[in-house]
Formats: sequence, structure tokens, C-alpha cells
Amino acid sequence: MTGSMFPSHSHSSFSLFSSLLLSLLLPTMTFTTKASPACTSEPGPVKPTIPLVALFDRLQETALATFGKTNFDPKFYVDLSLKFELSKTQTAFDQLPKSANGSASVKDLKEFIAEYFEDAGEDMVLAEPEDFVPEPEGFLPKVKNPEVRAWALEVHLLWKNLSRKVSDGVHKRPEFHTLLPLPQQFVIPGSRFREVYYWDSYWVIRGLLASKMYDTAKAVVSNLIYLIEEYGYVLNGARAYYTNRSQPPLLSAMVFEVYKRTGDVEFARKSLPALIKEHEFWNSGIHKVTVQDAQAQKHTLSRYYAMWNKPRPESSTIDKEFASNISNVYEKQHFYREVASAAESGWDFSTRWMRNHSDFTTLATTSILPVDLNVFILRMEHDIALLAKVTGDCNIAERFLKASEARHEAIKTVFWNAEKGQWLDYWLGNSTCNAEAQTWEACNQNQNVFASNFVPLWIEPFFSDASLVEKVTRSLQSSGLLCDAGIATSLTKSGEQWDFPNGWAPIQHMIVEGLSRSGLKEAKLVAEDIAVRWIRTNYVAYKKTGTMHEKYDVEKCGAFGGGGEYIPQTGFGWSNGVVLAFLEEFGWPQDRRINC
Repeated sequence: MTGSMFPSHSHSSFSLFSSLLLSLLLPTMTFTTKASPACTSEPGPVKPTIPLVALFDRLQETALATFGKTNFDPKFYVDLSLKFELSKTQTAFDQLPKSANGSASVKDLKEFIAEYFEDAGEDMVLAEPEDFVPEPEGFLPKVKNPEVRAWALEVHLLWKNLSRKVSDGVHKRPEFHTLLPLPQQFVIPGSRFREVYYWDSYWVIRGLLASKMYDTAKAVVSNLIYLIEEYGYVLNGARAYYTNRSQPPLLSAMVFEVYKRTGDVEFARKSLPALIKEHEFWNSGIHKVTVQDAQAQKHTLSRYYAMWNKPRPESSTIDKEFASNISNVYEKQHFYREVASAAESGWDFSTRWMRNHSDFTTLATTSILPVDLNVFILRMEHDIALLAKVTGDCNIAERFLKASEARHEAIKTVFWNAEKGQWLDYWLGNSTCNAEAQTWEACNQNQNVFASNFVPLWIEPFFSDASLVEKVTRSLQSSGLLCDAGIATSLTKSGEQWDFPNGWAPIQHMIVEGLSRSGLKEAKLVAEDIAVRWIRTNYVAYKKTGTMHEKYDVEKCGAFGGGGEYIPQTGFGWSNGVVLAFLEEFGWPQDRRINC
């Protein structure tokens, strides 16, 4: 059912925000740059992890030396669980015979792992969602083609395969595990991603809502709120080794979408304190950047900044290899922080974050004001204002309306490039080392084309501006990003997974949904064309491989993506969610072909 304030059409819910804005007289502001330091000579904060992770780091190194690089996944080792006390396990590991290069015999190491550890994935159990039914009432009514409908029901069925709950052992002895003791059932992305991930969960929820699984969607939100209550922010994922960073902040969007479908005011009310706490996290300390324009007007924007300056535990051996040629200790720590900060962005990894596209060690994520992060926080401010309004807290509603208007102006001033018809990431200058104010300069906008340059279309202040949408739509059409099977992530073929030719479900969804909601006929046609291409490539790849994929090669219909630091993954939470959301929005006519 739909809440009384929000008819089923998405656009009307955003129009409410516009009407709320009109009720306030807000100052108009324009803006440029001052940031918390991110310099090699001045290390930033580090969030300590649990002692178990240090043992796993050593085990990971020994395993690589012993088994070699072929099919080696460092994450497997940090996902193991102890069978005995940590001290006993450490002693046994120290006594394991090792050669000068740190390797053990294959036989000895395999026996040690089998004796002292539970396998990766055994810290959780399959849990069938109680609100799952094989064919929900009112499921995808616009899908008229029987072949597509049958496939959509197979994708819907995947929610059962991906649903888990934390094992009793984790709740009883949490110190034996890196998996965090989430209170409710959850949905994992799939394959090596055995735990909850933050921004993935938004598109999982969009799919669950299309599948009429409202209770499961609420449980996903409840687990993320639990993380905020425990840590002060939503972690990258529900593992002890992810406590040093977050991910793109979309929890408010999840709460809003669930509220919009269910009309559950109490759910909205209970969620608000956590959303406000998360907003504070992204708008204070290391994430906060002060921006000042030529007229000395100031505003705040946000950046990614991980609280970590060591190798990522889940990829420790990979990070150490990249850093092996960096001799200066501070420079090495700085590199590790940039790697972790790129992981916080969700775009791990991409030339978007590199000063030199051919040199991974030039990652400079903390020196960039990202367009999409600030759009997500603007959406957060919208969502909090609307949720506060429907729950009767007018003071909070007014406070966040004002915050959103100020950020809207800052996004227009700092990121918008009228000549390109895109919003461009902004490079912070070297003066940020001394926290000195710097005047905004057009030359600091990143002129390279990334799909993130079009993400502002996703939210109401931008998609409701018809002339703006018209210009941005033309820019997208001529950008080179539109390919046979969807939107490419960038134009650079670097071998990194968040670059060409890979296309990702969340990128397709945000841009398509923004274009579709704009009300502009041409934009809606472009949106549906992209959605059709994306649905088609997902379908054909599924029929060829029997599974949904994490990412797709948008140059070729029916081809899944590659590149990056791990083999292509299947499952797959957000891909399933976006396919179901697109089919719910656009349907599939009886006479439209589904094959490439």
C-alpha cells in the first residue's frame, strides 16, 4: 500500500519537497575551497580494528607465499572464524614451520587452516524471508511478454538464495569472527561478498519493494541503523575490518522508499535519529570541506576520507604490493589512506581518483570533491526534511530544508560546467595541506567524462529543471558513455573495474530514473532506451551463464564485465534489484524482442 502523502507515482513525492521549499524564504548563496588537511606529512585519524584482523593479515601473507597468486583471494582469509581462543591460534600459527620467504608447506598450511578455523561463510546461515512468495500479487503488471515475465520471476526467486542471518556462534562469541552480529535477516550481494554492503542495499531494497517484500526491506534498513547506533555511521560492510570507512550514504533514500511504499509513519519516526546522526558524520571533521567563491561566500561540501592508513585487511597483500616501491613511511601511509578512501567511494577502483591514469599509486581520493557524494547528501537532506514533516517534527524539517537549499547552490557553483552540460568533480589544491582557503577556479574541475557527472539528474532540484535536463540529456547523448548495452562508467580503458567498458546497475538506475522523472519527452525516451538495453544485456547474460552478474561490458550485449582486483562476481544483489525496478517502471510489451 502507499502512504496517503505519497501517491504511487514517484514524481509527486518529490514535488512535496518543492512545495516545502516554497514555504520558506531561504538565502541564496554562491561558493569555493578550504579543507581539512590530507597531507603525507600530517597523518589523519585511524580507527583501530580488532586483534583478530592482525592475525588474519599474517595468515593472508603466508597463504599467498604458500599457494601463489593463481586464484588467490585475500578476502577469503579475513572471512574465516576462529575455532579456539585467539592466543592459542596465534601460538599454533607462530609454531608452523615456514621458509625464509614466509611460505609454509601446502600440506601444513591446509591442515592448520582446517584445524583452527571455520570456513568463510560458516558464520551465517541461509534464512528464507517470511514475506517471500513465488509470485506476489500485483508483481510487475506492465510486463506483458511471457518470456520476460518468467525470467523476472527467476530473478525474484534469487532473494531466497541471497538471504542470510548471522549464526548463533557469532552472537555468542563475536570476538571469534569478523562478521558483525547484525540483529535481523539480511540480503548479501553474492559470491565473495558474503556480508551486507552499504550502498548495494539501496538497490537491493528497490528490488525487494518491486517483489512486495516490505518486511525484508525494513529488516535491511534496521541492520544499517544498528551499525549507526554502534559505530556512529554505516560501515562499508558488516565486517570488523570495515569499521574504518563508510560508503555512499543512501540510508535516508532507503527509509524514504520504504515509507513511500508502506506509509509506515512509525518506521519513519524511528529511523530519523540515525539519519540525523549520519548527516553529522558526513558534514564534520575529516569529511567536511569549506568552499569559498570569489566573493568570499562560504559553504560546506563533503569528500571521502577513510580513517585508515594501512593496507585494507581484505586486500592486504594487494595493497602492499602496490606500495612496495614507496619508500617514505608517510607517503606509504598516505597511499593506503587514498586506497581505503577510494573503497569508501564505492568506485574501487577508477581513473576518476588518479592524478596519473596509468599509475595506481597516484590515487588522490581525499583531494577530490565528488559530485555524486554531495548529491547523495543533498538527497539525504531532502529525505530527512520530508520524513520529519510527515512525522510532525517541523523544526527538523525546516533545518534540513535550509541545509539542502545551501548544498544545492554549492553544487551548482562548484561542480556545474555549463559548457559541457555536466557536473564535474573538483580537485582540491595543494594549499589544503595548510587548511588555507583557496578561491574556486574552473581549471580545478576534472574535465574527464565519468558517469558520475550525470548523477545529479537523479534528484528533484535538478530533474525538475526542464531547460537543465534538456541540456544534460544532449550532453549525455554526445558524451561517448552511451553504448550498445548501457552507460559506461568512464571513457578510459584502464583495466580498473569502475572504468570503460564496464557498466554498473546503480549508475544505470540513477541516471535513468532522473531522466524518466523529468517530465521531458526526449529525456523519457532516452531513459527508456537505456533501460531496455540494460534489461536485455542482463537477460541474455543470464540465459548464457545461468546467473546475474555484478557488472556488465556495455560494448557487447549479453557480456559481463571484468577488470579490477578480483574475478567477476555473480549473484547479484543490486543487479537483480535494478532489473526488477526497471521492469516495474517501464514494463516489457508483448511484441518487444528480448534477445540481443
